[in-house]
Amino acid sequence: MKKDILTIMDLTKEDIDRLLERAAELKKIQKEGVLHRPLKGKTLGLIFDKASTRTRVSFESAMIQLGGTPLFISARDTQIARDEPVRDTARVLSRYLDCLAIRTYSQDLLDEFAEYSSIPVINALTDLYHPCQVLSDIMTVMEKKGGYGGIKIAWIGDGNNVAHSWINAAAVLGLYLVLACPKEYYPDGEILNNAVDNGRGKINVTDDPFEASSGADVIYTDVWASMGQEREHNIRKSVFEAYQVNSRIVKNASKDVIVMHCLPAHREEEISEEVLEGPNSVVWDQAENKLHMTKAILEALIGGRAGESDNLFSDSL
Repeated sequence: MKKDILTIMDLTKEDIDRLLERAAELKKIQKEGVLHRPLKGKTLGLIFDKASTRTRVSFESAMIQLGGTPLFISARDTQIARDEPVRDTARVLSRYLDCLAIRTYSQDLLDEFAEYSSIPVINALTDLYHPCQVLSDIMTVMEKKGGYGGIKIAWIGDGNNVAHSWINAAAVLGLYLVLACPKEYYPDGEILNNAVDNGRGKINVTDDPFEASSGADVIYTDVWASMGQEREHNIRKSVFEAYQVNSRIVKNASKDVIVMHCLPAHREEEISEEVLEGPNSVVWDQAENKLHMTKAILEALIGGRAGESDNLFSDSL
């Protein structure tokens, strides 16, 4: 059965727990130097029309390490750039590939790809969501905190696509999430209300970063101006000045708080150099875990685990 990951809401708690467990196993396998090639003969297409370092390299490396072949496709080099309908491209690529990861601006475009593709489609980032990032982030929280239950996660900064995926994760997993954003940059109301009304998590939004960080076990931040918002940088820099994750914010949190950032980081803007390079920062482990979670996702969606069911997700999905 074809399965897409367009948002974290496409997954159940059981699905996510399986991915977390498998990502940890795959990380251990790699550290032990064991060759593991369950996706031999499989091909992953990567259609990107946004710049990328970690997401692109983690997907390409993951597919190669699992024995498969990644094909990077710049969106501007496809016939979509010449107005070929998305549905036509999706149906053709489904005949060539085993899975497709897309990094683009429009969530609607991604959804259309998934609708007309007969192969799994993965959201590798849109303006609205970044599910694979947050799944790997939760893996890091698991490693550092022993689990994701009973801890306070503070998001400080823009209510952007990563924040939206954290909101979805909180709804599915029952996380305690507090988001501190300037009021004019709160997360999308529909996404927030849906998570609060239909999820199992405790999700609060405030405009006070000290309220959010008080006693927090995890502090997370991201750039103030995402890709496509560069012209707003100076305005945003002024608005977000009070939302920098610095030593005062860290001291306001729990003693063993971990600080996360999905990178790239703008030092002395959303995060201070002292905190980014300090003992509470786990950003480099966080970046590494994108590789291991991506491997777990690809293995699950393409169904390459030898001797096991092709469908590693919940039977109900």
